[in-house]
Amino acid sequence: MTLVIGLTGGIASGKSTVSNMFKKMNITVIDADIEARLAVMKGEVAYSRIIAEFGKEILLADGEIDRQKLGSLIFHQTDKRLLLNEIVHPEVRKRMMDQVEKAKMNQEKVVVLDIPLLFEGKLTYMVDKTILVYVDHDTQLQRLITRNSLSVEEAEARIRSQMALSEKRKLADAVIDNNGVIEETEQQLLGVLTSWKIR
Repeated sequence: MTLVIGLTGGIASGKSTVSNMFKKMNITVIDADIEARLAVMKGEVAYSRIIAEFGKEILLADGEIDRQKLGSLIFHQTDKRLLLNEIVHPEVRKRMMDQVEKAKMNQEKVVVLDIPLLFEGKLTYMVDKTILVYVDHDTQLQRLITRNSLSVEEAEARIRSQMALSEKRKLADAVIDNNGVIEETEQQLLGVLTSWKIR
């Protein structure tokens, strides 16, 4: 039996930190953001569909998709953003599930799906258990401002564009409080894995 854990958080909550802890334990981590980038590479199914819908002007000189240009195109146009999601998301899910199947065939005890929008995208059906990496609003705001050199307004807007961590907290099977130091975060993760009989 392979336990599939969905790992999620909010922007600047420290999800990548916890993801790296899993990797150090030699647990397979499948990252939705990486899969989304790979799904739109030249030669992939989503690539041709995106060109057909958005035109060749979104391409770089080497023929790959200019992600920044595409991003600025869809940022202010909800219909275009939904269209892009309709093309890309099924491909990303398929790529992730293929890797889960591989992990199961290799009889791995645990596999982690690192999905930023696990709850927003209603993707909990893909996993057995969910872990939320949580920080309070002020910590999240300060970390985001520092990390991305943003103004308070810009950082607030990015945080507001996601479901609040306080809401996600109610939906998760386990919550790791990442307000403290990294050692405390690691202890909590080990505690969760022990309680789920993984360690």
